[in-house]
Amino acid sequence: MGFHSTFLAIIGFGIGVPLGLLIGFFFFIYSEAKDVKEPVTRPLYELDSSALQDLLPEIPLWVKNPDYDRVDWFNKFISDMWPYLDKAICSTIRSMAQPIFEEYIGKFQIKAIEFKTLSLGTLPPAIFGLKVYETNEKELVMEPAIRWAGNPNIVLGLKLLSLQITVQLVDLQIFAAPRITLKPLVPTFPCFAKIVVSLLEKPHVDFGMKILGGDIMSIPGLYRFVQETIKKQVASLYLWPQTLEIPILDEATVGERKPVGILHVKVVRAHKLLKMDIFGTSDPYVKLSLTGEKLPAKKTTIKMNNLNPEWNEKFKFIVTDPNTQVLHLEVYDWDKVGAHDKLGMQLVPLKLLTPNEAKEFKLELLKSSSISASQNHKKRGQLEVELNFVPFKEESFKIGEPVDRFGRKESGKNRASDNEKVSGAGLLSVIIQGAEDVEGERHNNPYAFVLFRGEHKKTKMIKRTRDPTWNEEFQFMLEEPPLDDKIYIEVMSKRTRISFRSKESLGFVEINLNDVVNNGRINQKYNLINSKNGVIHIEIQWTKI
Repeated sequence: MGFHSTFLAIIGFGIGVPLGLLIGFFFFIYSEAKDVKEPVTRPLYELDSSALQDLLPEIPLWVKNPDYDRVDWFNKFISDMWPYLDKAICSTIRSMAQPIFEEYIGKFQIKAIEFKTLSLGTLPPAIFGLKVYETNEKELVMEPAIRWAGNPNIVLGLKLLSLQITVQLVDLQIFAAPRITLKPLVPTFPCFAKIVVSLLEKPHVDFGMKILGGDIMSIPGLYRFVQETIKKQVASLYLWPQTLEIPILDEATVGERKPVGILHVKVVRAHKLLKMDIFGTSDPYVKLSLTGEKLPAKKTTIKMNNLNPEWNEKFKFIVTDPNTQVLHLEVYDWDKVGAHDKLGMQLVPLKLLTPNEAKEFKLELLKSSSISASQNHKKRGQLEVELNFVPFKEESFKIGEPVDRFGRKESGKNRASDNEKVSGAGLLSVIIQGAEDVEGERHNNPYAFVLFRGEHKKTKMIKRTRDPTWNEEFQFMLEEPPLDDKIYIEVMSKRTRISFRSKESLGFVEINLNDVVNNGRINQKYNLINSKNGVIHIEIQWTKI
């Protein structure tokens, strides 16, 4: 009896194991991916207390946190657009994946790779709350709470040798809290140059994966390994302070160019100028201007009755693009009555200069800049100038560096230490962004008045407003850093018609520039003195030469 039972057990095991393996292999090879079923939804009143407790973490942030706003309208928009977004996104995925698949065809015995089915399902992602930050920078910062418990149906077909293998992705869930920054804001549609995205915390990603009908994520230990691997990889790429930058517009064309250096010009002398006066002489002076500069042209002194004048006068210009900017030099004969006669002109492109290297030019004066002008062949004299382009130092503060909420840099690597001696020439840039709640007793036509070291500047006047926006920049070239200086800024209102007391002060502020020199840049709002609620937004930057 014992022998017979042992013999039958061996026979059964020998037949059963190969037969089971054969049947399992048959289902493993010829099974097809199943369609994803629609989820079952139930109203809250049908759930018991334990189920409701499990739902508490899923409550939207706008319910638990007052800083977050509801965006039901946007979720409605996404829901209505989702069928079309699904097709558009899937089409983009196919086009991006195709060249990647082609790289693997022919390798590792792979004969073909293609999407059998590609759909993101019928359930769109939802935003459970949106937080918007107000900063002093030209940017818009948003923090949405995104959750997507989708029902995608993604089936990838892989032909390996003679086997057809299907890989199906199901039950995808993504919970993420990104920070989305639109910056810098520019006056060109869509009004921002790039999108900067970073994650505030590691995202939660959950999904099921079936290979030949079998759910491999049910293998012990594999699910947790895949979860941790995805979180680590995504965090290493996009977890704050790492960012993903998506360019939208070319910042060089839509944004205002920032100063990159100073052009030092020395007008030395001129030779054999034309005789324009009735006594056979001229009263020459030189007019200098730089393309792309908004400031008025600069002039030398007038040399009376002199055809070979010598000036040796120095001037400085702010350079924003040395590759395209051109220095205009025009020589005039001063007349006491009537327009001044033009003796000649010449152009010097800044791209001819080597940074930090002085270069002398002996320029033949022309009638005009047109090459085809017939009068350019006439001898008009010669002008000698000396040019030197000095770029700003690389360690100077840049606009793109991170700043705190007061407009100062977060990193201290470029910040001057207390024991470090700050010296040298530089450029002080003052940007009057705007003001809020400025109100006069008789009229509200505000403009800003800037006073620094005896030099006066003012913005344009904006009529009938309490919240003017100027966004005007004033620049001061200094030989030494203004460590002990203050800048005085006052908001004034001017009556548009002639009357007594046409001007009225709406408030003022005095800013100590020591912090500007040590930090490189400040960007903040100041409460106006002698104003009830007035606030002015000012950005000041010190750049070393």
